[in-house]
Amino acid sequence: MLTGRSNPEVPLAIAVVLLAAVTARFGWRFFGCWERPLARLARRKTLAIFVAALTPVVLRALLLPWFPPPEPRYHDEFSFLLGADTLAHGRLENPQHPLWVHFESMHIFARPVYASAFPLGPAAVLALGKVVFGQAWAGVWLGTAFMCGAICWMLQGWLPPRWALLGALLIALRFGVASYWMNTYWGGSLAAAGGALVIGAWPRIARKPAWPQALILGLGLAILANTRTFEGAVLGLAVGVQIVPFLFKTPRQILVPLGAVLALTAAGMGFYFAQVTGKPWVPPYVLYRDTLAVAPHFEWQKPTAQPLYNNKQMHDFYVGWEMDSYRLARKHVLTDLWRKLQGYWRFYFGPLLSLPLFAAPLLWRYSRFRRLLLTGALFSLSLWGQVWHIAHYAAPATGLAILIVMLCLRRVPPLARILPWASAAMLAVQIAAGPAPRGSDEAGWRWPAQSGMRRANILRQLQNSGGKHLVLVRYTMLHDPGDEWVYNDAEIDASPVVWARELDPASNAKLLQYFADRQVWLVEPDSPLPLVVPYRDAPFRPMPFVQLGAPGIAALQPEHVKTAVLERAKTVSRQTCGDWNNAFIEATGVSAPEAGRGCEFGEAVTFDEWFAWLQRQR
Repeated sequence: MLTGRSNPEVPLAIAVVLLAAVTARFGWRFFGCWERPLARLARRKTLAIFVAALTPVVLRALLLPWFPPPEPRYHDEFSFLLGADTLAHGRLENPQHPLWVHFESMHIFARPVYASAFPLGPAAVLALGKVVFGQAWAGVWLGTAFMCGAICWMLQGWLPPRWALLGALLIALRFGVASYWMNTYWGGSLAAAGGALVIGAWPRIARKPAWPQALILGLGLAILANTRTFEGAVLGLAVGVQIVPFLFKTPRQILVPLGAVLALTAAGMGFYFAQVTGKPWVPPYVLYRDTLAVAPHFEWQKPTAQPLYNNKQMHDFYVGWEMDSYRLARKHVLTDLWRKLQGYWRFYFGPLLSLPLFAAPLLWRYSRFRRLLLTGALFSLSLWGQVWHIAHYAAPATGLAILIVMLCLRRVPPLARILPWASAAMLAVQIAAGPAPRGSDEAGWRWPAQSGMRRANILRQLQNSGGKHLVLVRYTMLHDPGDEWVYNDAEIDASPVVWARELDPASNAKLLQYFADRQVWLVEPDSPLPLVVPYRDAPFRPMPFVQLGAPGIAALQPEHVKTAVLERAKTVSRQTCGDWNNAFIEATGVSAPEAGRGCEFGEAVTFDEWFAWLQRQR
């Protein structure tokens, strides 16, 4: 049985090498039966672009009966979907909800506006799918088509037509059907398309500067700025340095249209930034990291001061998981670098597309090839120091990767005849193997896991039952902060099903009063089989402790805690830490932190001593 570790691409690559050697030895050419039809089609360049674009989406559409549209699972997916729904309603941001504290979650702003924290590009594509087809995943589908078409156009600027079409079809087979780029809501197709437009404009401007190429270059840079901003800027700079001499040959043909596109892009981005952050020069993601996160994005940066959180799950995510990742990356720099190299190599090349690279020394004498390698090396530096590494971070260089592969593949005709068959066979294996187990690596060879089904099933159950529903989400103390369920549409109050975070009793009472016209349910995602139960029948459980002064929790404001706990203590001046903690729980409905250094169970202390200890707890 195939598993995530036994990658079938490895024996398939070995078989390709052996078969290529045999066909070269005996002069067999029947494996190249596709070459002439492909060459005839590729000579019609516009048609070839459409074929490259349609191939993955048609194949994926044919598989819908067995592999339906995905359900969101990861924080990033829900954030992009919020951005898409916001745009679909004709807005760039939503007003802060009166009970925003129940709707806080990772990678979104709950105040002073309700919006996604991510760049707008991926959300715009999802919004297009939602508006045109009524399904956000249709935007993923269209974005993949755009990527494959853009890569075909890019390769046509560097290679003969049949090699350009072949390269685009290899990308379609590798990324366009079974990868997580097509089967989640947080892939890299749009960023890959933007990078392809930039790299494709490069040789065209060098050969014959003209305003259409300048507009396409500007469009590519605009897409990169609104998808993978940092990595896109590095790629744009690496390409820009090499085409600067050509930009000034005909400034009216290049600089004027390019400058116009970039100026419009900057103005649009500034307007969007101002709507979300209040400042046209502060991107939402930067403000989000500054106000909610502790760990920096790059290994050489220092952590920031820990902010006040309103719930334990966000505290555990930012202070726990993210900081652990940061410390691990800094402590084991070489190990972390090796892990990054493996992850990016496995996703973008893998054993099959690595085979042509052995011909790279044959191309070293060509300056064009060396410039491409230099561009790839400069781009790789943008990935090196990042704490986190997910395959789509490198998406802007997808076109560059396949271009280098195709230049090498042209030097090995026997391999070129067999590689398409092997790529198609690998896709067939992915389809036959089905989705990966829940929780597996999204960049692995298997079809992405259907890991968002538990929440989706409950959502579908409530939607099908009719009426309006409020679902309070209760987590255990050992909850995985990566498995978050509290996400909503842009218009929370108008949604048939509203997901809210269960907090302290006073806050919950306000929530229930606000949504008095809804059926109220409780769900516990950490249960083996999560079910919704009527909230009135659920046993009480104190809210997990967060630091005093949490801005959205009135019961945790220091003065309130002092007054409420002292009322219960009455005339008692000294109690054990356990007694003070019990009084705290009764007064606030929030769990007390575990007694420890500075306040041991059984130790009698004054209120001031206990309260000073409580204020130090995080």
